[in-house]
Amino acid sequence: MSIDELIDDGPTDSIRVEVVDGSTVVHLVGEIDAALRQQASDTMGLALMHGLPVVIDANGLRFIDSSGIAFVLQLHMAAAEAGIPMSLRDSRGLLRDLLSVVGLGAVIPDEVVSPL
Repeated sequence: MSIDELIDDGPTDSIRVEVVDGSTVVHLVGEIDAALRQQASDTMGLALMHGLPVVIDANGLRFIDSSGIAFVLQLHMAAAEAGIPMSLRDSRGLLRDLLSVVGLGAVIPDEVVSPL
């Protein structure tokens, strides 16, 4: 049994959307790949329906393949077309690094956190 199987801290391998403090937060959790294609499609509309700023939260991300990167970029394009700002929360830099590798590191800005 692996350590991941022993730790139960919520759903694994998922794309979840929630509205928090005036933003729509899209949580990328676990492994984001082609197996989550339907979930990604469903999430796209949910993330944009409120018209609130979108934050991609990649802090729970362990792996993302090209279909996951495509989801993030499609969400960014759809948000931009709708005039909705989008930012990235990625304390470990996993998604940020991959976006940089494919030449898109500057496309989605880092989340700006207001001091308390």
